[in-house]
Amino acid sequence: MHGEEGVREERQPTQHEANMKITKAVITAAGKQQRTLPLQTLIDRDGIEKSVLGIIIEEVLRAGIDEICVVVRPGDEDSYAGVAGDHAGRLHFAHQTEPLGHGHAVYSARNFVGNDSFCTWWAITSTSAVANRAVRNIWWKWPRPRPAPSPRCSPRENLLPYYGAIGGRRIAGRSDFYQVETVIEKPTPTEAEQRLIIPGLRTGHYLCFFGMHVLTPTIFAILERRIAERKTSAASAPGGLTLTEALAELARREQYLALEKHDARYDVGVKYGLLTAQLALSMSGQDRDEVLSMLLELLAQRKCAAPQINGWR
Repeated sequence: MHGEEGVREERQPTQHEANMKITKAVITAAGKQQRTLPLQTLIDRDGIEKSVLGIIIEEVLRAGIDEICVVVRPGDEDSYAGVAGDHAGRLHFAHQTEPLGHGHAVYSARNFVGNDSFCTWWAITSTSAVANRAVRNIWWKWPRPRPAPSPRCSPRENLLPYYGAIGGRRIAGRSDFYQVETVIEKPTPTEAEQRLIIPGLRTGHYLCFFGMHVLTPTIFAILERRIAERKTSAASAPGGLTLTEALAELARREQYLALEKHDARYDVGVKYGLLTAQLALSMSGQDRDEVLSMLLELLAQRKCAAPQINGWR
């Protein structure tokens, strides 16, 4: 429920609740950009070359989730299984037969999910396993009825065009939990300033999606209705149904929480995204010193080779 249910007394979970966990993950990979980028390779933190999809699968597994569905366009299954390495055998595939948006892609996995709550990831977004474990942990720590929690980061307003963002209020007695009241896809700075201010957050910073969510089965009823409305409406917005639209309705229908995490999100679908993701993996991996030396050598070479301008190099 929305409103006062956000403030609850803390209690210890029962043994049954403590043993419960999210066991299913949905990775969406059927979008125009998503079909090829997850097949690209990067050097992971352990120094081993892996596909983007393979790295995300390992993040999912580290979060304690072992049932994984990849939503693909029909015919793409072999390509994705081929880059999943040793994890190919644990993958299930669901088809998005029409390019109706990210929300429709998530809806395409409804038969795999069934009546369970689940996690969803973008196939072109790598996040921190710390955030993944945090979402898993708050699921059973929060009293029933369990909300749909999603981790959030707080980038500056110049990065808002790359994110869905939320407005709401901090949960009393908790420093990093927020009750979600408003959800907007890629807001303008003006729109964010007017509708997404959260008391206690630094000026110019907003809570934005981290690239993953924990969702209850309620989301499928919302998506089904919105998909049907779009198919019958001549005035449907271009670009298909976003998941953000459905999350905005979810926040009105049941308790929806945000968990603030100060981790990084690496979107390989943006300009220099693969390069940024590779540098981030390298800087936190076992080859950090070697990569730093290579970068310093490259910068030194570029400085020496720079053309002379007005007497300066």
